[in-house]
Amino acid sequence: MSLETMRPNPTWDAASYEAAVDTLAAHNDELVYKVWGGDWCKDCRALLPDFGAALEAAEVPEDRIEEVGVDKDKEGPGVEEYGVEYIPTIVVETDDGEEITRFVEEEDVPPAVWLAEEIEAALEADAA
Repeated sequence: MSLETMRPNPTWDAASYEAAVDTLAAHNDELVYKVWGGDWCKDCRALLPDFGAALEAAEVPEDRIEEVGVDKDKEGPGVEEYGVEYIPTIVVETDDGEEITRFVEEEDVPPAVWLAEEIEAALEADAA
């Protein structure tokens, strides 16, 4: 299922988020983004269009983005398996299914910024 809220925000300014876009782009062929949300959800409508724009700016291939729509009871594919309680939830995994990080709706910075910082920290720790 495709989420309308993941359609990239056409007014999002990639230059204002250059560090986040650079980090996402540096790993655009090695990470998978699993996004749980609902087009009916105000937090999803507020956060996901900019995240979609960040992924687009970073040239993350569509086959590395999995959009999972949930109903108003927050039920849907993978919800129990991944312990999704709030939406949007974005889980970032390696190709072998290892979770690198996750963004959950209550973070105080945009998803692209938060995830880029977490990805950088996690992958630097692995490289050390």
